[in-house]
Amino acid sequence: MSLTVYAPASMGNVGVGFDLLGAALAPIDGSLLGDRVTIAAADGGVSLTQVGGWAHKLPSNPEDNIVHQCAVFFLKALGKENRGVALTLEKNLPVGSGLGSSASSVVAALYALNEHFGCPYDKQALLELMGEFEGKISGSVHYDNVAPCYLGGMQLMLNVPGAICEAIPSFKQWYWVVAYPGISLSTAMMRKLMPEQYDKSVVIDFGRYLSAFVHASYQQNAQLAIQVLKDVLAEPYRAAAIPGYDNARAALAELGMLTTGISGSGPTLFSVTDDLATANAAKAWLEANYLTDAGGFAHVCRLDEQGTRRVD
Repeated sequence: MSLTVYAPASMGNVGVGFDLLGAALAPIDGSLLGDRVTIAAADGGVSLTQVGGWAHKLPSNPEDNIVHQCAVFFLKALGKENRGVALTLEKNLPVGSGLGSSASSVVAALYALNEHFGCPYDKQALLELMGEFEGKISGSVHYDNVAPCYLGGMQLMLNVPGAICEAIPSFKQWYWVVAYPGISLSTAMMRKLMPEQYDKSVVIDFGRYLSAFVHASYQQNAQLAIQVLKDVLAEPYRAAAIPGYDNARAALAELGMLTTGISGSGPTLFSVTDDLATANAAKAWLEANYLTDAGGFAHVCRLDEQGTRRVD
């Protein structure tokens, strides 16, 4: 008996909340923008089959894939190293895209493993396990992709005992247009572009904008939220490394989009509007002008409020 789990794409940072804010994405056309993992019992050990549109970009040896490593990690944590599982990863998100590709695979795999073994971990414990594994892979724990991918919606990272994150209200009238140009950018490389230290004024602006955005979200003050949805920590140093980003930002503003930012560390961008016709016009412009390589795509999205779920 097998089961299949879907984990949606996510925007880390959401511009204003570097490492502290993340949101899950759902294309309005009903397509699934995220990875899927199928699991079934096996005689012994861990096996992994890699399929999907981006499987060719994964390590050729399945044991080097993070989904395989997830299974080994999970079985060891559960004390069931002798149990066998057969996994299939349907890789639908490009690696190094700024859409939480690795988080989608990790979350889908650990959610599927937890379901397969009768849910030994509750929601909080499983999220902690996801963060622990993600930290082993990336070198440090960042929940801004993992948490929204798993839980859905817009998530604010708290990182206090007993509460890793908390959902904050979103603007249901907003459309999030996301565009991936088709190239990959290393998260580690994009982090290195940022300075080690910031001026006090920049830090104050960061705190002011993020707190004002959270306040506006609870007040459902969309005008204020757009005014403060600014990235002062990363975008000024990363924009030039993303081909065509500055031109796209200017063109989207001319089309009437309310604000534009970098999804995660890029090269995917997001742009916000409350008008569907404007969103579709932005998508068309991006498809014609921002998508440069094979595999690039653009979607008009809402936030995915469901998060990771079974789809079998």
